[in-house]
Parts: sequence; C-alpha cells; structure tokens
Amino acid sequence: MRRSATLTPPLLLVAHGTRDPAGPRVVERLAEAAAARLRVPVHVAYVDVIGPTVADALRAAGDGPVVALPAFLAAGYHVRTDLPAQIAATGREDVAVCAPLGPAPEIVEAMLRRLVSAGWRPGDRVAFAAAGSSDERALADVRAAARLLGRRVGRWLTPSYVATASPAIADVCGPADFVAPYLLAPGSFHRRLAELPVAGVAEPIGTHPGVIELIARRYRSAVHDRVFLRPNSPHRDSSARIGVLQRDRPA
Repeated sequence: MRRSATLTPPLLLVAHGTRDPAGPRVVERLAEAAAARLRVPVHVAYVDVIGPTVADALRAAGDGPVVALPAFLAAGYHVRTDLPAQIAATGREDVAVCAPLGPAPEIVEAMLRRLVSAGWRPGDRVAFAAAGSSDERALADVRAAARLLGRRVGRWLTPSYVATASPAIADVCGPADFVAPYLLAPGSFHRRLAELPVAGVAEPIGTHPGVIELIARRYRSAVHDRVFLRPNSPHRDSSARIGVLQRDRPA
C-alpha cells in the first residue's frame, strides 16, 4: 500500500561505504538511535563500496515519500551529484534529500567532547584534520566546520587533510597538538591519524547524542517544509537537488 503524503515518511540514512567493518557499525548505530528518537522506520544505504545500495534501500522502504539524509560532513560530489543521480535512476519522484550532517554546531560539540576525552584542555593546541576532497564546495564546508570548532577552543583553526587536499595533516601537526578528526566513523583515515607523533588524537564523531539530535532536526525540517512532495530532479539547481534546503538553519 502506498503511504499517504500526510503520514510521517521513513528516513533513509545514506553513507559513503567502506569495507572496514567499524564504519558500517557506526552508521547502523546512528540509524537505530534515530529510529528510537524519531519513532519512524530508518533504513541505511551506501553510495559506494558496499551495500545495500540506495536503490535496494528505497525498495525496502516501500512506496511513498522518503526523506534521505546524507551521513556526510560536507556537501561534495556524493551529496550534490552521486546521491541525487542514484535516486533519479530508480524513477522515484517522492524522495527528498536534505542537508548533510555537517557542518553544524552539533557536530562541533561532538568533536569538542572527543577532544576533552583525549586529554585536551583549554589552552592546548588543536589540529583540525579532515579526510580531504577535490570538490571546492566540500572544502568550503570543512573550513566552516573548522571556524566553528575554533570558536569553541579559542583558536583560529586552519583545516588540514589526511588525503587528496592540502595541507597534509602530517606536514602541519606538532608534538604539542591534539588532533580533532572531522570524521564520522573509525577507519583507515583515523588509523593514519592515530600514528601521528602528537599529544593526542580524538576519537571520530561517532554516535554522540548531539549527532542523533542533528539527524532528528534535519529530518523534521524536511517534513515540516514538505520538501518530500517535490520531485527529485537531477538537473535543477543544487539547492533544489538536495531537497531545496541547504541547511535548516545557519551553521
């Protein structure tokens, strides 16, 4: 039976995908927590490397509106191009793709908590480390996240990267630095950070309660604005392609 548009649509949490089992475990835990928080069905999909694919997950979600939330920390290629294209390939016109997880104050709060757990104290140096991207729009999001964290730690933070972009974290960090990973889940990038000769490396953002609240906020904003009723078009402007909303409030 097709769901009425007036009913609360399920959530599709979409991540990149990795063969490292630690990554999918975090995504699954986020999905479980979001389902409990929102009291709606939450499905998981991956845009690359592993399944279930976006098409698989949409079939599992059934007919009717779906809100897709990219579990990404920046709006790069996978958020702006790959995910909308994969949705369009299914023929579905009832899927809204809302803004990704980051940058957002809740993400930065989680990073700060992870830093404190790693031994950082006010006044200590911080090195902001992201995965890296060749997409300038994604890098702009990373810079925005670094500014947000910088305000919390009282320092101007310039992002550095594990791969692809520059400067490389290995070239800029020092023995007195605490590394703040702009990473959602453990994996090869975090293992590389853990090998750096620094004062400490914080854990990835993971399933911090603030992330669950952010997922709930993104979802509710999409439902409130009824963006799930607007067709998913792969060739409209970028704001429309990700569910009309870029951010449900300024980050």
